[in-house]
Amino acid sequence: MSSAYRWLTVALLALVTIIAFEAMAISTAMPSVAKDLDAVRSYGLAFSLMLTAELLGIVLAGVWSDRQGPLPSLFAGQVLLAAGSAVAGLAQTFPMLLVGRLIAGLGSGLIIVALYVVIGRAYPDSLRPRVFSWISAAWVLPSLIGPPISGWLASTWSWRWVFLIVLVPIAVTFVVVLSQRDRITDGAVHPDAELGAGTRSGARAGAGVGHVGHRQMAFLGLAVALSAGAMQWGADQLSTSHLLPVAVAVLGFVGVAVIAPRLLPPGTLRMARGLPSVMNSRFLLTGSFNGAMTFIPLMLVNERHLGLTAAGLMLTVGALGWSFGSFVQGHHTLHDRRSELVITGGASLAVGILLLAAIAQFDWHYYLVGLATTLSGLGMGLAMSSTSVLSLALSAVRDHGRAASSLQLADVLGSVMGISAAGAVFAAMHHPHGSDIPVFVLMWVILAGVASLVVVGGQRIRT
Repeated sequence: MSSAYRWLTVALLALVTIIAFEAMAISTAMPSVAKDLDAVRSYGLAFSLMLTAELLGIVLAGVWSDRQGPLPSLFAGQVLLAAGSAVAGLAQTFPMLLVGRLIAGLGSGLIIVALYVVIGRAYPDSLRPRVFSWISAAWVLPSLIGPPISGWLASTWSWRWVFLIVLVPIAVTFVVVLSQRDRITDGAVHPDAELGAGTRSGARAGAGVGHVGHRQMAFLGLAVALSAGAMQWGADQLSTSHLLPVAVAVLGFVGVAVIAPRLLPPGTLRMARGLPSVMNSRFLLTGSFNGAMTFIPLMLVNERHLGLTAAGLMLTVGALGWSFGSFVQGHHTLHDRRSELVITGGASLAVGILLLAAIAQFDWHYYLVGLATTLSGLGMGLAMSSTSVLSLALSAVRDHGRAASSLQLADVLGSVMGISAAGAVFAAMHHPHGSDIPVFVLMWVILAGVASLVVVGGQRIRT
């Protein structure tokens, strides 16, 4: 927050706050949306399809940022996020809502990667862990006010306002980012000016080559997004007796399995040491966390008969745990202990998700859901910020765009796979007129096992 960085930092935090509010508020309102649009069985699609579009945006933004800098991606992302929110807020059918979510997801993907590139360009190495702490802390306010506002709007007025309310903040943030375009374009202003100038010229030189490679990356991103979309559609239809959805789901899964590794560092799937294990750990973290958290409001509203606001507050305390974990990892004494932080974070996440399964199975008081989400959030705060720092530390400056894109690709692909898998289990086993407790328990036990694999990944990060 010194004079050299203040407004740039404010702009970054504002963008993250908008995306965080959109995520937290809509997660709270979705049970009402699904009921109103008669789409409870397809509940997970509203989240996973948005993430699929975000996946495409992430790949395109990595190419775009390396070739032309982060500004075009930032501006286009904000426009698309606003347009998608408007379409979803005005939707009269569930398919139209999904169209809005797809547009907003594409915008979010463009923004997220551009933010990482800005941090890599404009801040020196010594400040990046602190910046990532601030970025994670930007989730605190949306986490506090998002669920209550969302619950109040959906209960008092309409769930549509949960989508529409973000339009004005996006317009304001667009103006703030526009005012900082020179700082973003010029790059870092820090004591080692000669080093900063050298790295910036190297980044520009690297951005001017590899046109064919950039175009190939864009096509691969489109292919993996289409494969993920096919997988989700097929998985959502598994409760029917037709073979076509099964075939589409299988083909989509094969497409993701074949294409995604080409967009990630070699060795990611087998947890090779160093950067590949960072990416793999990120995939496992987001897959297990988002797959588990997405269905908490639905369980509390449909099975425990809580209101939307009370259900949303359970997500709030989890986000506070995330922010605390991110704050802890930013302490200077832990700067060289990133692999240990990833291991600890994965263990905390696994315990939190397993506690969710126990609460559902044994009918424990719903207040304990707050403890489970806090443990899960704490683990994410420790591990996610650490993987962000490691992705830049283990990459050359000229490759920051691709490293950020790969990291966010692993991030979103994990979320897509986690939510899609959980949604497929729910769609296949959902009882319209009975209890879904066994379904929730099964989902959360499986996802806890996935989270425990992060402990192995953390050990493989050491180089």
